[in-house]
Amino acid sequence: MAVSQSSVSTWSSKQVSGWLKQEGFGQYVELLCSKHRVDGPSLLTLREADLREPPLSLTVLGDIKRLALALRRLQIQNQKQMEELGIGLGGLGAAAGGDRCHIHSTGDRKCLLGRLDPELWKTVVSSVYVMLVFGFTSFVMVIVHDRVPDMTIYPPLPDIFLDSVPRIPWAFAMAEACGLILVYIFLLVLLLHKHRSIILRRLCSLIGTVFLLRCVTMFVTSLSVPGQHLQCSSKMYGDTWSKVQRVLAIWSGFGMTLNGVDTCGDYMFSGHTVVLTILNFFITEYTPRSWHLIHTISWVLNLFGIFFILAAHEHYSIDVFIAFYITTRLFLYYHTLANTRAFQHSRRARIWFPMFSFFECNVNGPVHNQYNWPFSGPACMKTLIG
Repeated sequence: MAVSQSSVSTWSSKQVSGWLKQEGFGQYVELLCSKHRVDGPSLLTLREADLREPPLSLTVLGDIKRLALALRRLQIQNQKQMEELGIGLGGLGAAAGGDRCHIHSTGDRKCLLGRLDPELWKTVVSSVYVMLVFGFTSFVMVIVHDRVPDMTIYPPLPDIFLDSVPRIPWAFAMAEACGLILVYIFLLVLLLHKHRSIILRRLCSLIGTVFLLRCVTMFVTSLSVPGQHLQCSSKMYGDTWSKVQRVLAIWSGFGMTLNGVDTCGDYMFSGHTVVLTILNFFITEYTPRSWHLIHTISWVLNLFGIFFILAAHEHYSIDVFIAFYITTRLFLYYHTLANTRAFQHSRRARIWFPMFSFFECNVNGPVHNQYNWPFSGPACMKTLIG
């Protein structure tokens, strides 16, 4: 009689023995079911390594491989039940040879299961981190404004793009509009993504780190303003209270001209380009590859936003190029390390990237694009999305 494979997690040892006989492994019923009392949940967690190692210690290679393949098929067919049990296929490695494990410097061996822990408290930490960085960036922007070179002595630097393309007065507002559309698309993806906490944590840590680097670059070197249309003069905020008010205005307005914030001196490198680019990369990374329309819209908004920044003559071309390069490299390096978990085997990586190690130490491999409706209702949305 064929054994139903619809509810393996509820199987008894007797039903497991029926499945073994059905698959042609009747000779192992005594060992697995009688001696070791393997039931349905136990069967779903069996790996090839378990078959080879004590206490099972199977010795026939062909039987080991065929049984491992049969187990893998069963696990794939019952993936939802495995997730309910807190088990993921990525953590089992039934066909590939075992759990993802690494050795700590203390000598302890830690193996990670496939379930991704949202670790909300780390997401809160990353959110506080990025808000503090934004506050510090606002402070540095006020400082560099006081050090803006005199436009009568230091005219705009030669720039191939700015010298070739006439200034479009409304272009910078359009660049910020592109950014706002990307923000809304990202928030929708974040709301519906199953692993929203991990994604938000990664966004905050990356944006915070890039803007912290931006604070250094715009503080150490003050470039002349890129266009005569910019009304910039140094020493605008003489007393301390005026500077504090200006910092709070920039911080609360997120440095956007649409919110009435106008700044000077923060040219190396473009913060607007950073935000446009990183939102585009997060949208395309955490949506399925088959969503071509969303990816196309995201890239168009990113590239047009960069064009509008340059067309407004608000930044030199080098500011935009460096911002795009640094943002994309950090995004790719971060996700390559996170997906391969190479940092776990490198003490140097943990020393040089302590914040990355802190945020990613319990994330087991790539974050798969799974979606669910985060609220209790309406029922139609839960049915539609999951």
